Amino acid sequence: MRLSDFDFDLPEDLIALRPVRPRPAARLLVAEGAETGEAQVADLSRWLRSGDLLVFNDTKVLPARLFGVRRRGTRGCGVTAGIEVTLIRREGGDRWRALAKPAKRLAPGDRLQFPKSVAEVEGKTGGEVLLRFDRSGADLDAAIAEAGAMPLPPYIASRRAADARDARDYQTVFAEKTGAVAAPTAALHFDRALLAELEAQGVLSVRVTLHVGAGTFLPVRVKNPKDHRMHPEWGRITEASAAAINAVKSAGGRIVPVGTTALRLIESAADADGRVRQWEGETSIFIHPGYRFRVTDGLMTNFHLPGSTLFMLVSALMGTERMQALYAEAIRRRFRFYSYGDSSLLLPTRPA
Repeated sequence: MRLSDFDFDLPEDLIALRPVRPRPAARLLVAEGAETGEAQVADLSRWLRSGDLLVFNDTKVLPARLFGVRRRGTRGCGVTAGIEVTLIRREGGDRWRALAKPAKRLAPGDRLQFPKSVAEVEGKTGGEVLLRFDRSGADLDAAIAEAGAMPLPPYIASRRAADARDARDYQTVFAEKTGAVAAPTAALHFDRALLAELEAQGVLSVRVTLHVGAGTFLPVRVKNPKDHRMHPEWGRITEASAAAINAVKSAGGRIVPVGTTALRLIESAADADGRVRQWEGETSIFIHPGYRFRVTDGLMTNFHLPGSTLFMLVSALMGTERMQALYAEAIRRRFRFYSYGDSSLLLPTRPA
């Protein structure tokens, strides 16, 4: 397996900077076995059967970009300078690991004044800093939510600033558990009406939680992808959710995660026999070709970066050759790519 196996050329104008409205109006490229079809997300019920189960990630994105002032000197009263940080990983009730700009002038002991909070730099490694805030838990979350901006992916943030629309657009309609710094983007295509329609047709759903980290955007920099190390992300599957997944599996229904984050979590919690257990903790599972799926029967997901771990994951599910052909077809048909782009439904085998 080589990194070049997962490369492809993507025209820059196919990178979506805004989502379509309404949400289910996004285009859907369907790969069912060897066949390929096209519709809208609103037509999802054409390919799902009564008794199938959609697995949603109910994480809520924290507006994790903070702008403030660095203060250095006795009690933070000395030299000041502007600072921007992007929170990437919670390390405790009052601590976050963050990316800082500019980082090179930061030092342990510096105090960062934000509109609704103050943080002290406790440690620094390269461009990452460990921050200890003056509040904790829900109080800290509220302060960040009031003062922060949405942490749009780099391929969007480099072309436009986050605005008030993103506060709604970059959040699923069922976002509930605060802690992610990136959205489970496949689920952004659902609205309440589509969820109700699928339920009325017998398509089941369940919620799990995986707090998506900034590592989801990190490129693979090693020649052999198997040497890549994933950043750990925290997740939880309740006893009730695990039981619902196992019941559908036992009854012959298909388990279809909505997004790679939901897929990675249920695969982390599944045993060798494909039974999902109640689970809480960190996962750094890396799914690439050669992986044996334990519980997943299909996947709904957006279109991913070339050479990314996410493209490797979908290649593991469908086969690398099939995915390269499917992405070439998506580019030919001018599907919109990445977080605010269109979607795909990947079903490895066609039902009898």
